Amino acid sequence: MNAIDRIYSNEVGISFFWKKQQSASFPKIQLVFRDIGFLLTLNELKDFSDACSITEQSQCCNQCVNEINCRSLLLRTPSDKIDLAVSKKELEQVHELINGTIFRIELQHWVTTSGLN
Repeated sequence: MNAIDRIYSNEVGISFFWKKQQSASFPKIQLVFRDIGFLLTLNELKDFSDACSITEQSQCCNQCVNEINCRSLLLRTPSDKIDLAVSKKELEQVHELINGTIFRIELQHWVTTSGLN
């Protein structure tokens, strides 16, 4: 874990910066959940959050008896070639992971830039 700087984590995943990338002016954020890792910019992360919000409006299939754990929702990712099948519970957790990450990054940016004034 010495190669990363953790940004945020929850039950479903973790977000972090690779230490070797942090010297870049706009380092990308590694977001990992399930068996999937995404290396994203902050804007891509915000787009991903928007996609979660849109997917939260979707309905499960009519015959679903286990709606909360059924992976019947299709979540768009920042890659136009990849969508993920998720359950409502997973969607909530992924959305919280993404929003927590965005909050921490923007807070850190605000603290470092307002401290210069």
